[in-house]
Amino acid sequence: MFVRFLICLCLSVGLCLPALSFAQESNIIVIKNHKFSPSPLIIPANQKIQITVDNQDSTPEEFESFDLDREQVVEGNKKIIVFIGPLTPGTYNYWADYHQDSKGVIIAK
Repeated sequence: MFVRFLICLCLSVGLCLPALSFAQESNIIVIKNHKFSPSPLIIPANQKIQITVDNQDSTPEEFESFDLDREQVVEGNKKIIVFIGPLTPGTYNYWADYHQDSKGVIIAK
C-alpha cells in the first residue's frame, strides 16, 4: 500500500514539474476602453511567462507584437492566455490592431 502511495506521489510531482518552469507571478494585461493596462508590464527576464489578456470591452481586440512574434484576437468580454519568452532583458512593444492608438510595453528585467 505504501509503495503504491509513493508511486502515485512521484507521478503527481513529475506531472507538475513542467508547470513549475513558468514564472508564477500573476501577469495580467487588461483591455478597457480600448486601452492596455498596466503599461509597462514588468516581467522577469530569461523565463517563459504566461500572460492573461483580459478584454473587458464588449468589442473584439487584437493583441499584436512584432517584438514578441504574437498576433491573437481577444473577443469582447473574454480572456486569452499568451506564452512568451524566455526574453532577454529589454523592452517589447505591443498594440491593439483594431485601435492602433492603443499601445503597451512589456519590460523584461
